Amino acid sequence: MSKRTAMSFAAVVLLAFAALVIAQERGRRPRAGASSFENTPLARSQAEKKVLAVLEEMGNDRSRRYLSVSQSDGRLMRQLTEAIGAKRVVEIGTSTGYSGLWFALALRSTGGKLTTHEIDPGRAKTAQENFKRAGVDDLITVVVGDAHEAVRKYTEPIDVVFLDADKEGYIDYLNKLLSLVRPGGLIFAHNMSRPTPDPRYIEAVTKNPQLDTSFLLMDGSGLGVTLKKR
Repeated sequence: MSKRTAMSFAAVVLLAFAALVIAQERGRRPRAGASSFENTPLARSQAEKKVLAVLEEMGNDRSRRYLSVSQSDGRLMRQLTEAIGAKRVVEIGTSTGYSGLWFALALRSTGGKLTTHEIDPGRAKTAQENFKRAGVDDLITVVVGDAHEAVRKYTEPIDVVFLDADKEGYIDYLNKLLSLVRPGGLIFAHNMSRPTPDPRYIEAVTKNPQLDTSFLLMDGSGLGVTLKKR
């Protein structure tokens, strides 16, 4: 083997070894968007502890479907909802109440209320049971039926809207509710990463100069956070 050939062979071995080390390091690192500092939610009061206990139970029980959002999604929405002092939240897509409980944590502090819409009576009933177990049923009104029709009745200002129902319906919900969202209010939209979101909705929240939108937690299902500018 010539000296040049030997050096080339050594270079290939070193590159292969470096690639292996990088791959192993990547395997040990948190996935993109995850924080190694993230901690378990801590309860400030007994009332909050009760809600968190139900959330944990729902999250750990793999036999229960339709949690709708991840813990990271729920925590972020709770934080932002509480931060803006939201009094009125409208949720489209109750499912079994997991996301509603995160909103309840914020609304218990702000003195606000949640109106949540669910088209499936069975899921709505389960959600109501979960709200009662968590001690927040006094904060939440569950509306069963087609939300596309129900939201037409709203006339009062809304602080936060959360869209997590039929994905192709997001643009219709946005068109019907945007005028009611107060300046400084927020619109959350779930599933901005997967499944593929409706391009009409993406265009509507990114091309309107009255709005400012960020897409967060995109390593999971993805959450759109839209601010209605003051």
